[in-house]
Amino acid sequence: MIPHDTHLRIGSLLFEGLDQIDLTGPFEVLSQIPNSTYQVYARTTEPVRDIHGLRLTADAVLADAPRLDVLHVPGGFGQEALMEDEEVLDWIRAQAGGATSVFSVCTGALLCGAAGLLVGRRATTHWSAFHLLPYFGAIPVDERVVVDGSWVFAGGVTAGIDGALRLAAELRGVEVAQGIQLAMQYAPEPPFDSGTPRTAPAAVLDRARRTVEDITARREKTARKVAERLGVEVPVA
Repeated sequence: MIPHDTHLRIGSLLFEGLDQIDLTGPFEVLSQIPNSTYQVYARTTEPVRDIHGLRLTADAVLADAPRLDVLHVPGGFGQEALMEDEEVLDWIRAQAGGATSVFSVCTGALLCGAAGLLVGRRATTHWSAFHLLPYFGAIPVDERVVVDGSWVFAGGVTAGIDGALRLAAELRGVEVAQGIQLAMQYAPEPPFDSGTPRTAPAAVLDRARRTVEDITARREKTARKVAERLGVEVPVA
């Protein structure tokens, strides 16, 4: 836990085509951490759209970000367009190198992997991309939230809220995190038990896999290129 009198600078990456809950779910938690400043950074301060069309705007461009204490990297289909974007990858590397904590949500883990930051780390990501983690040298852990030292990884989409609460507890203590959870009235009672591949009905899972098969194929192709660049042995199918 970091002393409460230490001010924390928290920053999230924003990009075209992210999944807004990967950003806004954790924002609801992280923006309530006491004695902290939270800002969103992107390549541009022009509005971008999330995967479903929601318009979002960054507070500042990447180059204007200070050294962050907490770096938050969300995911979404738009992650794929950044996998060889050296400006963004360099920014992630530099910020992660100086941060107290790094928090990846969903396929934000693949961006961290493309930056070469997952080698030897226990990690998780969205179920559709989970099999790609070894391409980045990561150790896949099939859990909703995975903590590896100063890194916190959350699985897909809504798991970002759980991960952010875990991070809040790491930064300011369990009571602070519990207070944030209470303020959010975060006590989920989903109407259906179909939130993971293990529990979803077979027909539902099959449709979901077909929905993401194109982006999954592109991600695998990119992951193979990253594995070659990093010198990681490509897993045998």
